Amino acid sequence: MAKPWPVTLREDTPSGVVVLRPLRRKDSSTWMRLRSENAAWLEPWEATSPGTGHGQQGTVATFGEYVRALSAQARAGTTLPFAVELDGALVGQLTVASITYGSLCSASIGYWIGREAAGRGVIPTGVAMAVDYCFFVLGLHRMEVNIRPENGPSLRVVEKLGLRDEGLRERFLHIQGAWRDHRTFAITSEEVPGGLLARWQATRDAI
Repeated sequence: MAKPWPVTLREDTPSGVVVLRPLRRKDSSTWMRLRSENAAWLEPWEATSPGTGHGQQGTVATFGEYVRALSAQARAGTTLPFAVELDGALVGQLTVASITYGSLCSASIGYWIGREAAGRGVIPTGVAMAVDYCFFVLGLHRMEVNIRPENGPSLRVVEKLGLRDEGLRERFLHIQGAWRDHRTFAITSEEVPGGLLARWQATRDAI
């Protein structure tokens, strides 16, 4: 049904070549530096675990263990943990999570990007590529993105892509020590028969 992990997706854009590829243990120093340099930019939106305060890596002790845990989920078919590159440089991360088949055939997408690369169409392109892969290769039917109402840069991503606003989920995720409301944005395969990437490219080129 689906191609085995690992998967690499690539697209040329006006800002450069955007690549989604597996996160690797050798990304450790670059990933850590990127996260450190963008801590103030990213931390307000990072999921945490109630009672622990742990964020991106949860209770995993090392980056290598974090990557191994994600890779195991990818091989099991429940998660696609992508590093995001722009012209060969690591600039962020995009994860397709909660992949479910059966009567639901759905998944959710989360992402982050360093501030220097933000606003250049990298994440909209990455999200569109991931959605198309999930629709056309994995056979999923619905994709969703959940965003805090205060997160303007992330909201602009789904607005650019034309995802439907399905409304507010109260106290949906634990963020920075409290249960936070999120808005849910979604798209189904019927809405983009030609692919979300093609629709995004047409919209972007018309601007």
